[in-house]
Amino acid sequence: MNAGADPRPDPRRRRRLALGFGGLALFLLILALSLRVALRPEHLTGLLLARVGDALGLEIRADGIGEYQLAGSPRLVVRDLVAREPGGEAILRAGRIAIAVPWSTIRSRGALLEARRVEIDDAALDLPALQAWLAKRPPGETRIPTLTEGLRIRRSRIEAGGWAIDGLSVALPRLFPDRPVAGHLRGRYLDAPLSVGFDLQAAMTRPASGAGLGLAGGIIAAGDGWRVPARLRFSGPLQLGGGVLEIAPARLALAARYESRDTRLPFALGLNAPLRFADGHLRLAPVFIALRGDGAMPTLDARGAVMLGTRLDLAMEGRLAAWNDAWPALPPPLGQSDSPLPFRIDYVGNSDGSDLAWLRLHRDEAGFDGRFRLPALLDWIGAKPGRSPLPPLDGRAIAPRMEVSGALLEGVEIEIDDPAIEGATDAAGPAP
Repeated sequence: MNAGADPRPDPRRRRRLALGFGGLALFLLILALSLRVALRPEHLTGLLLARVGDALGLEIRADGIGEYQLAGSPRLVVRDLVAREPGGEAILRAGRIAIAVPWSTIRSRGALLEARRVEIDDAALDLPALQAWLAKRPPGETRIPTLTEGLRIRRSRIEAGGWAIDGLSVALPRLFPDRPVAGHLRGRYLDAPLSVGFDLQAAMTRPASGAGLGLAGGIIAAGDGWRVPARLRFSGPLQLGGGVLEIAPARLALAARYESRDTRLPFALGLNAPLRFADGHLRLAPVFIALRGDGAMPTLDARGAVMLGTRLDLAMEGRLAAWNDAWPALPPPLGQSDSPLPFRIDYVGNSDGSDLAWLRLHRDEAGFDGRFRLPALLDWIGAKPGRSPLPPLDGRAIAPRMEVSGALLEGVEIEIDDPAIEGATDAAGPAP
């Protein structure tokens, strides 16, 4: 009788199979749990932000609840984001940032700088901290990303120490490095007591250094008791590098109206200058200005320098084309002269022009040296008949001769005192 093979499986083999299947099941369970944890928004966003931060030399964290979407086109949303240099002040804070990218960008591992859309809400940018970080970046070509469905910024703010831009909104339908770009900007420049609201259309020939930049739209500048609504056109070639912005030449045209109480003074202003913005300060030098007034507003041409940062610093010299017929007549022989009136103005103070300015004005051999406040002088210029014949100035006028009520006076010196100015101090000092 032959002994056949035992049909029952070897008990040891059964145990090995059971252990193998059990180990595989345990491994798959652990893998599933690991993927579930790893793919939680907080873990995924933390990993991505750490990678971006390492590449930029920044600490980037997002404490809010994030979201991601992998189906279709990948999309990542981060909330309560803070980016800073290690141990430094925050450069950027944002309530929400949403980025949608194509799979090709992810596969390229950064070689392809393209996204579908970027949205930024409730952000605050510290401009001095940003410029300090940019100055430390290694030199190299700045890469402009492609945004096929554009950029949207809402309810955001730029802080620059003494001034800020609040309520900033930006809308770009699309952005390509080598194509013209058009968009919309809205916000308010704040440097108390000055504020300038703006609502502008923007265009660039291409979003890179050297691009032609154009802005057009409405602005409303306002100070203590006055406002200037205007239509603006601005253009020039843009240069960026090392945290410095330059536009040379920058060209500005304004059609505006000064309003204060019952005063209405229409005017047109043209400006041409190299513009440089660095370390929170805007500088225009040399700047050429043409002012064309309507009615009582003066008409003049001038050149000089303007710096705007924590204060306004202005030095201008030029000439009035003529004494305005709407102003009180000058006594003979000053009023009989057709000579232009050269002038110089120096001002250092609040950005709204409300502090004291120094004025030097001459015609032929006569002249005036003194001080004034621009809002008060503009109110006097625009006042109705019956106003005081003397403008709100404080200083000294000289003339070799003057005719008053038929009497000819020689070697005339007149002291003009304005109680609102007399005894006041100012930072500009007399014009040299």
